[in-house]
Amino acid sequence: MEVEMTEEPRMDELTARLGIPGLTFRPARGEEDYAAIASVINRSNEADGLDYTVTAEQIANRFAHRTDFDPRRDTMLAEVGGRVIACGQVGWHRETGGAWIYRLYVSMVAEWRTAGIWEAMLEYCEHRLRQIGAGHQADGPRFLSTYADDLQREWIALLRGRGYEPVRYFYEMVRDRLEDLPPTPLPPGLEIRPVRPEHYRAIWEANQEAFRDHWGYSEPKEGGFQRWLAHPNFAPDLWQVAWDGDEVAGVAINIIDEHENAAYNRRRGYVDDLSVRRPWRGRGLGRALLVLSLARLRDRGMTEVVLDVDTENPTGALRLYESVGFQPMRRSAVWRKPLAEK
Repeated sequence: MEVEMTEEPRMDELTARLGIPGLTFRPARGEEDYAAIASVINRSNEADGLDYTVTAEQIANRFAHRTDFDPRRDTMLAEVGGRVIACGQVGWHRETGGAWIYRLYVSMVAEWRTAGIWEAMLEYCEHRLRQIGAGHQADGPRFLSTYADDLQREWIALLRGRGYEPVRYFYEMVRDRLEDLPPTPLPPGLEIRPVRPEHYRAIWEANQEAFRDHWGYSEPKEGGFQRWLAHPNFAPDLWQVAWDGDEVAGVAINIIDEHENAAYNRRRGYVDDLSVRRPWRGRGLGRALLVLSLARLRDRGMTEVVLDVDTENPTGALRLYESVGFQPMRRSAVWRKPLAEK
């Protein structure tokens, strides 16, 4: 459903034009809305067959220390009769290659997906991002950007209908046997050390540096570091960090989401990040960190481990994961279209 708007997007105007009894739109009000936002995301994921959840604490973490969006103007909740049925958010960043990326995402509970609200919220988010983009220098390519799992067929249909195309694919991969890990020694001269608080900054910076080669990279902000430290699943005792003297050579950031595991009655761990800095690549360090991570998660009672990978990763990560026994179980994509295209 196409909804024409004034230059300054207004939620009350959108409400009037849709004309659905009891429907209102508003921005998120802060902490009081975090549980409702998490519930909508979880119900939307469940409707699409996605087996992961978020908590109110994780939503609070997402909203903290941000410079790339204003919650008062860049979030959007849809309510019917006072009950939140959808949530949207926009933000932006600039890739190191020069592209301006204007991000959006809208989650919608299943029972309201055919009422035209989802489409209208998507268009509203695009309108808001064009307004933000008008305040930026037009000195590089500019794209509206979102993401979709292949299982999210209704969301994908909306994106295709508004001109988005998939530009990069990612696999979620799993290794569901943790008893038969291959022997994989560390390269000579490197050692694994227990992680201490005084190491956090060096580990964060090393991990960020290693990902500079990756598609879509943007310079990290201090707020990202603070959110990382405060994340509910922050668990340095699960990490594997390789040192060469005083230098961090490679990092495996591992997590266990106990809330999610309880919701799905499983024992799953995640390798959230795996990175090796350039001077230490090509020596088997990534493989060693990965196998050590599998062993650590196994020893903590996990029976499977999941990770994500860019299918076109320039450092050969997909081949590495396959060689250690990981198999693709789901595919997702980043979807984009030019900012100026309506």
